[in-house]
Amino acid sequence: MNRPALRILGLTFGLASLAGPALAQLRQDPDWPCVQRKVATLSPGQFWTGPDVAAAGDWGSDNDAAVLAQKIASRRTDLSEVGPLLDAYAGKLGTDKDAKDKGLTRVYAGVFEVINGERDKIVGGIARYAQGQRRMAERIRDEADKISQVKDAPSASDATELPKDQSDLETKFAWDRRIFQERSQSLTYVCEVPQLLEQRLGDIARLIQARL
Repeated sequence: MNRPALRILGLTFGLASLAGPALAQLRQDPDWPCVQRKVATLSPGQFWTGPDVAAAGDWGSDNDAAVLAQKIASRRTDLSEVGPLLDAYAGKLGTDKDAKDKGLTRVYAGVFEVINGERDKIVGGIARYAQGQRRMAERIRDEADKISQVKDAPSASDATELPKDQSDLETKFAWDRRIFQERSQSLTYVCEVPQLLEQRLGDIARLIQARL
């Protein structure tokens, strides 16, 4: 086998390391490429030790609670703003402890539903992303095999320049490999989002419970 063919073969074997830990996870679970442990579903009780969420009533039917829940659930709202917003809301509920507890619990229920919904979409997107990476990795391996076969052909050593078909194949191989690497790097950051959302949900839950 000539040196160019060995180089291509090395690139083929090197695909496994392009995505780092993410591609290692691909071998174990094609639908979850992240190094972070996959938590398929969340429940309100994972972050809440306050009053029964179901007993507080439908958060969507309480306009004030719904507006506040959606505002503080949004990542555009800094966590430093959440406390004052909760204080202002609690102040409107007066001194009736039961009304205050139910109102704040409804706010939590809304925050949970909004953040959990966003998280579900991201987890689903990560699975589709991983499937695309797997298909691309297979295509790159096929392209590398074809290039190796051409370079190993007896006529290859006599050629003074690359045939057009071979040149096009190497260009496509290099382009696909670059895209694969960039997508693998992006996946590293995307994989952090579900945990960041869980952390935000937990932080907000604690802020609400502190005001019960």
